[in-house]
Amino acid sequence: MAMPATGVARDPLVLVHYMAWYESKPASGAWGWHWTMGHFDPEVTGGDGRRQIASHDGPLIGPYDSGDDDALECQVLLMKLAGIDGVVVDWYGTSDFRDYAMIHRNTQRLIGRVKQAGLKFAICYEDQSIKHMVEAGRVTAAGGIDEAAKAMKWLDQHCFRDEAYVTLSGRPVLMVFGPQHFTAPQWPEVLAGVDHRPKLFGLPHLARETGMDGAFGWPPVSGGSEIPRETWLDYLKDLHSRETVISVAFPGYHDIYQEAGLHDRYGFIDAREGKTFGETLALARDSAAAIIQIATWNDYGEGTGIEPADKSGFRYLEVVQDSFGSGASAADLRLPVLLYQLRKSHGGDPLLAAKLESASKLLHAGKTADARKLLEAVRAGVPAE
Repeated sequence: MAMPATGVARDPLVLVHYMAWYESKPASGAWGWHWTMGHFDPEVTGGDGRRQIASHDGPLIGPYDSGDDDALECQVLLMKLAGIDGVVVDWYGTSDFRDYAMIHRNTQRLIGRVKQAGLKFAICYEDQSIKHMVEAGRVTAAGGIDEAAKAMKWLDQHCFRDEAYVTLSGRPVLMVFGPQHFTAPQWPEVLAGVDHRPKLFGLPHLARETGMDGAFGWPPVSGGSEIPRETWLDYLKDLHSRETVISVAFPGYHDIYQEAGLHDRYGFIDAREGKTFGETLALARDSAAAIIQIATWNDYGEGTGIEPADKSGFRYLEVVQDSFGSGASAADLRLPVLLYQLRKSHGGDPLLAAKLESASKLLHAGKTADARKLLEAVRAGVPAE
């Protein structure tokens, strides 16, 4: 447990940034852009049997659909068993433009699962969504403020008043990725119809000039070059010196954009076989920040995910367990993945489906030993395919 400057012991809230934008062919009828980026083909498999996707690494459960309840169940249980307190969902509003409506639907499904597991949630609003709508002629500049205000009213009615929503000093926390569109004088207009006034957090280099109440950290990549350890350490030192911050931990940064033919890479932060995540998490834990955001759970395109993956395995979740504790073991982290695999392979059998539902309830209750016995019995009783 860290000791902030006041000398009062506290437990930081550990949240993980979540992307709800993935579409899979089995669930949605086609592979979405975030798995393909218009270049990769998940229908093509390599010698290891893994699908080709827009990432240098891929999820251990395979490329999933963010609207798939089995995947959401697996992910939320993994977070719970790792000791993560909740999610920050990357959200583009409620508009039916690009894939925003799909992300909005998936966000609501995720929130339901998060609450079922007793975890918390917050929103990171992408105000660039309004910029894109204005550029496309979908709305005028003035209409963009109205569109954002509509999104804020939805959050006010469905999220800010929810007991599971993250608050700080009695106010709901709303992160804004940037801001990339609205200026300081415009935020009062955007929030004019909101009863539960949120505490706004923006990126460190934009927060003050855009009217935010505080700043949240992010992997500090720029210029397409490798960011040495000393540089990101200085970035975190500066972040933690601010008065009102949400700290950040990250495993590294290795985007796929150049390989996808989109543009040059944003930059590179070496994962150093897990050392980068361990160091950034320790610095965040030992700072005075009341909230730590892990960036990210599953941004595969930018290579910042801590979700169990082909190459990194369960490494990052085990680090979280070691740092904060959850009452579960590293071996327990394998159980939600096994549950997911059994649901996909044999969920059509009513008897087995009932047993798997019982295992899910045991995992939600933290009864991992009982859940393991049930899952292993189901697996042992199923003929090999």
